Amino acid sequence: MIAGIGVDLVDIARFERTLERTPRLRERLFTANEQPMPARSLAARYAAKEAFIKALGGSDGVYWREIEVRNDPEGRPFFSLTGATAATVIARGISTMHVSMSHDGGFATAYVIAELRSDRPAGRKGL
Repeated sequence: MIAGIGVDLVDIARFERTLERTPRLRERLFTANEQPMPARSLAARYAAKEAFIKALGGSDGVYWREIEVRNDPEGRPFFSLTGATAATVIARGISTMHVSMSHDGGFATAYVIAELRSDRPAGRKGL
């Protein structure tokens, strides 16, 4: 059952200018594996992390560098979670976080669906 959905849209050029103005932002928002990626890929990952937070219903217990967007062997993106963020997702009864990302026409977008564990009752209470 769906616990939440999130979507985010990022202007890639604006995001790139922000990264240039604030070089430490890469370190604060992205894991060591993500940091070397080009701006368009980072913009899509930023959108995915924002959509992740929206799908969870808030950022309490969630930390940017504990969310890594990776790709499986077929190229599909997925979240790799660590630390308090992984514990928060489990505590909220989430079994799976589905993510789709794209970048085109100067924009990056991401859509996330949070899925409840089958043994967890539906509804906002406890999320």
